[in-house]
Amino acid sequence: MAISLQKGQKIDLRKSSGEALTNFCVGVNWGAIETEKAGLFGFGKKKVVEDVDLDLSCIMLDQSGNLVDWIYSPDYNAWLSKNNYPLGKLSSKDGGLKHSGDDRQGDVGGDDGLDNEIITIDLNRVSPTIDKIYFFLNIYLNQGQSFDFSQIPFAKIRMYEGTSTRVNTVHSNYDIVTDSSYRGKRALILGKLYRKNGEWKFDAIGEPSEDQIFVQTMQRIIKDYK
Repeated sequence: MAISLQKGQKIDLRKSSGEALTNFCVGVNWGAIETEKAGLFGFGKKKVVEDVDLDLSCIMLDQSGNLVDWIYSPDYNAWLSKNNYPLGKLSSKDGGLKHSGDDRQGDVGGDDGLDNEIITIDLNRVSPTIDKIYFFLNIYLNQGQSFDFSQIPFAKIRMYEGTSTRVNTVHSNYDIVTDSSYRGKRALILGKLYRKNGEWKFDAIGEPSEDQIFVQTMQRIIKDYK
């Protein structure tokens, strides 16, 4: 049975059999915003779907809190290059973490049961220099958009065994938008994988912020969460 995580909860990465969980996915699933507006000349109503672009990212730190590696969308590389930030990529240097790519819409018409953005993890391939892996989520607003986590119909993070297109066994899940502290917030530090006594563990941080872009969230983690 999957663990329903609460903010600040720490768990061991072990299957129900007691075996260490080393190959799994961290996935985020969310819905597009659907509203009803008056039709032409005020007659009737029409459904309006507003795309929701969330960005799942992660950074990897060593024991001293120094940035070792990162995964975030390369779609922002033109801006990142102009501002002298590390360019986005979808795979870690050691091949232990891989991102499924950017989803700019969210589920339309309800939850389809699959995650919109996924980071696949093989802990056996993660470099021994990496001590902590932080996962975070940011809302990207297109021109004319203005919303926060509280307006998204559903948003969930889960850890599961499987692939980007198939869920075998869900290990743990965390419902994001039911927490009232996320109102008015556009960024969320989801949690971290960390080494302790030779084993990997997970800490559900669940800390929201008003960061406007993922680079700010990266800097926040490096500064405050060493």
